[in-house]
Amino acid sequence: MDTLTYWNGTWHEGNPAILGPRDHAFWLGSIVFDGGRAFEGCGPDLDLHAERVVRSAKALGLKPTKTAKEILDLMHESVRRFGPKAELYVRPMFWAMKGGSGPISVDPESTQFLLCTYVSPMRAGTPLSLGLCRSIRRATPESAPTDAKASCHYPNSSRGVAEMQKRGFTNGVVLDMLGNVAETCSSNVFLAKNGVVATPVPNGTFLAGITRFRTVELLRNAGIKVEERRVKPEELDDADEIFTTGNAGKVQPVNRYEGRDLQPGPIAARAHDLYMAYARTQRVI
Repeated sequence: MDTLTYWNGTWHEGNPAILGPRDHAFWLGSIVFDGGRAFEGCGPDLDLHAERVVRSAKALGLKPTKTAKEILDLMHESVRRFGPKAELYVRPMFWAMKGGSGPISVDPESTQFLLCTYVSPMRAGTPLSLGLCRSIRRATPESAPTDAKASCHYPNSSRGVAEMQKRGFTNGVVLDMLGNVAETCSSNVFLAKNGVVATPVPNGTFLAGITRFRTVELLRNAGIKVEERRVKPEELDDADEIFTTGNAGKVQPVNRYEGRDLQPGPIAARAHDLYMAYARTQRVI
């Protein structure tokens, strides 16, 4: 078993057929999701992921059919079904089946829920390479539902990743509409200079992630200064360290940025160790 999906009150193995061509979400993108991690029988901050998917659904005009507590209970059950050795991605989703009274509007009463948990090996601590992404920018709150972790944001990120991979990088740094650093195509970004850590201040253009929040808190509690502020792209050119946070790889050091090689540094290593120590206190099994 590598995939387990809870839908309509039943657990299904594999990839069940759920959406049809007339469903609103299928062709008009009314889907939100969240993604937590479970490994070694632990599920760090799954409660925060459950709460965020409910907020995302409301931000997209959906009507959540599960509470955050109900979602968390299902998350824990799915992790237990896989056992303590599995490395898992835990993904709750809400979507709309029907349109509303307008030509493309959503019918909130048609909102559906599922939880999909599947095997996904951890990349925590694995170095990655970044370039500066020139093909895309992060949207503003007026131009996209940036207050939701919505599926409609991700085709733009996919375009950015495709650009970066053609240039030989793992991922790319994405700017906001004002030319400031926002995040990477799929994670939050940090830099360190002279022992001080900086990360872009949340400004409504990017997802300020749960792993990002936890990493900032852990570093500050360890006595490391972390600044949430405007970050200009040229600051990455001479940073002592660059690292990223996100659910796919948790904390990952950057070993190449554009044409410059970097050594994974002590602050990134400290952030990784602090996060993993915290995660192992969050037992599910």
